[in-house]
Amino acid sequence: MGNEFLNDSIDQLQKMLSNGELTSRELVLAYFERIARYDQDGPRINSIAEINPDALFIAEALDEERKETGARGPLHGIPVVLKDNIDTGDKMHTTAGSLALKDHVAKNDSFVAKKLREAGAVILGKANLTEWANFMTEGMPNGYSSRAGQVLNPYGPGKLDTGGSSSGPGAAVAANFATVSIGTETSGSILSPASQHALVGIKPTVGTVSRSGVIPISHTQDTAGPLAKSVADAVHVFRAIIGEDLEDTSTGKAREFLRRKLSQHLKVDGLKGKRIGIARETYFDAIDEEKRQLMNEAINVLEAQGAEVFDVTIPTTKHNWGLGVMIHEFKNSLNAYLKTVSEDVPVRSIDDVIEFHKQHEEEALKYGQKWFLEAQKTSGLLTEPAYLKELLEDQRLSKEEGIDATLNEYKLDAIVFPNNIGAGIPAKAGYPSITVPAGLTEKNEPVGITFTGTAFSEPTLIEIAYSYEQASNKRVAPNLY
Repeated sequence: MGNEFLNDSIDQLQKMLSNGELTSRELVLAYFERIARYDQDGPRINSIAEINPDALFIAEALDEERKETGARGPLHGIPVVLKDNIDTGDKMHTTAGSLALKDHVAKNDSFVAKKLREAGAVILGKANLTEWANFMTEGMPNGYSSRAGQVLNPYGPGKLDTGGSSSGPGAAVAANFATVSIGTETSGSILSPASQHALVGIKPTVGTVSRSGVIPISHTQDTAGPLAKSVADAVHVFRAIIGEDLEDTSTGKAREFLRRKLSQHLKVDGLKGKRIGIARETYFDAIDEEKRQLMNEAINVLEAQGAEVFDVTIPTTKHNWGLGVMIHEFKNSLNAYLKTVSEDVPVRSIDDVIEFHKQHEEEALKYGQKWFLEAQKTSGLLTEPAYLKELLEDQRLSKEEGIDATLNEYKLDAIVFPNNIGAGIPAKAGYPSITVPAGLTEKNEPVGITFTGTAFSEPTLIEIAYSYEQASNKRVAPNLY
């Protein structure tokens, strides 16, 4: 058997696994072979930071379990890679791409890793990322980390942006080094690599996916979510990782949502009767004419599938959004996380990390540490009037006077943005978005269309995204041969 099955969906792989055409062990070995050939050799995409030494044994155990009792669900025996800021309580490191954490081995699984294991997934390895989830400094290239180097985009290695900060998770799935991946987002870090790698990315409502065991930036904005080659695959992963976690109080507000059966929203006619706003002002001006043409073609598909489409203006589009909330929350959240690391790790606070960077300047400070230094100036107690004022303003302008105001004024089901442009407003609000491939430019650069809604509107966004995907069929795999 060749490795053509690496392009197959989770449902197709499950069919092969169930009828004996394929085993999870063979699937893992096929990914290992491809990682060796294209990720660590050849074009050296460099998306995989570390391989799980137990992956093959886990796959073999799951194969035996399938024979004895059947599959646990859609992810049984399916290999997944995790962004290297998500704890796994195994033999792998969790580093956020930083040399300061290169010896950090988490004591326990993150809630996300735990849920994946319960679903029967094979955690294949950790994926490279933009260091500290791109909240270390200005000017650091997407996909660069001092621990693992530079991730390349398989659609144009060395030529095209990888998007970030979940660059490795994006490149790994696009290049078929894993079936699916888990990224994290604070502001665009799932949507951006999804757009740049012709993938589906789900940035969930904050509170649907636990952040416990994830190296943090902002407790009001952080979330984890899937990157996949199709909407159905992304939904399978999303459903597996959601749940209430006593260690992350934000998940308490999602109890009713967590009972939803998301797969029933994979509707081919999901666009019929939907009202969709196109946020042209400012956002479409940020892309070139060729990408605007692809977006207009995507909008035509929406209309052809029965959606009503309106040009809309988000009232707060031109607000000068600041980073004050993230800077203040970074110190508070990171200090709390670093208190949990093992004694082998030389850092226990943001002050320690800054000092480590200074002592290893040549390797660790290639692009500086501006945001660490800004965060260091804060109390870490979240008591500053400037922080509280900006938090209140961000919440109001992104929610009541931003996305919700637009949805209500036009009676919309969702708002469309090009690529990840516009990700900042739903990020501030903690609202969900789904990116779907919309085509390739003449330079082979992927372009995505992003659908955004209000809190816990994922079922509606899934209907829209799936219907668009099935009608447009725009994803093309990269050619690494």
